[in-house]
Amino acid sequence: MYEVYGIIGDPVSHSLSPIMHNLAFRELGIKAVYGAFRVSPHNLSKAIEGVKALNIKGLSVTIPHKETIMEYLDEIDPVALKIGAVNTVLNKEGTLMGYNTDWIGVIKAFEKKNIEIKNKKAVLIGAGGASKAIIYALIKKEIAEIEVYNRTFEKAKMLEEKFKILAKPWQELKNAYGDIIIQGTSVGLKSWETPVQEEVISRFKVAVDIVYFPLKTKFLTLAEKYGQIIDGLQILLYQGVEQFKIWTGVLPPIEIMEKAIYEEIKKLEKNFFHESKRNKAFKEF
Repeated sequence: MYEVYGIIGDPVSHSLSPIMHNLAFRELGIKAVYGAFRVSPHNLSKAIEGVKALNIKGLSVTIPHKETIMEYLDEIDPVALKIGAVNTVLNKEGTLMGYNTDWIGVIKAFEKKNIEIKNKKAVLIGAGGASKAIIYALIKKEIAEIEVYNRTFEKAKMLEEKFKILAKPWQELKNAYGDIIIQGTSVGLKSWETPVQEEVISRFKVAVDIVYFPLKTKFLTLAEKYGQIIDGLQILLYQGVEQFKIWTGVLPPIEIMEKAIYEEIKKLEKNFFHESKRNKAFKEF
């Protein structure tokens, strides 16, 4: 009998998590399967009931459910509570336990590139659910200063109050400077757009983008001229590794998982951009 795991979100058709986790299950000989389940916000409570009824062993949680799912869980890990978001659920004999591994994904991605965070200044663009985990990760690694810019200033102020960082008005982004710049919005997903212009990007030595489709976004393409870059697939990989450990207690085959998702994204990009160019949707690309 196979155990069932999966990702819930809306949308989820773009997710690479099934490729990553199913490969790990096969490589380790674990009798389990991982699927993608599209769950709209108004059906979230029913979906959680279904998880218990069907004895689904674990979930990855993506937008727009990372914050709202918390009210339907039985227990929440203290770190996830501090962050205010859950991206991982473990079904432990009918008790649903919530965790956050996104912040670990951020730290591991920096460590892989041997990039020091301690005593640096970071500028974060965006104040959504992903930003909470990013801020927590930076604070854990003893960042000296964090500025958050968001189009809706009130959301940035909420993060300022929660994490004791500095919220800045969107119109002041043109003056931003520091060591690390992090693109934490969906801008650039399946498009050739960037929320910040090259003049600003040029003031930073490290750039991170949580978007991974395309793998090298316009933001990262510009940033690569001036320093090191970290693509969103690295964060996806390492948060997934931590999820797998929570579910199974076993370290998955990281290199094999990494190779598989990078190969898959290249195939998806080739097809997507070919179609986009044909439809003249990507004139700049």
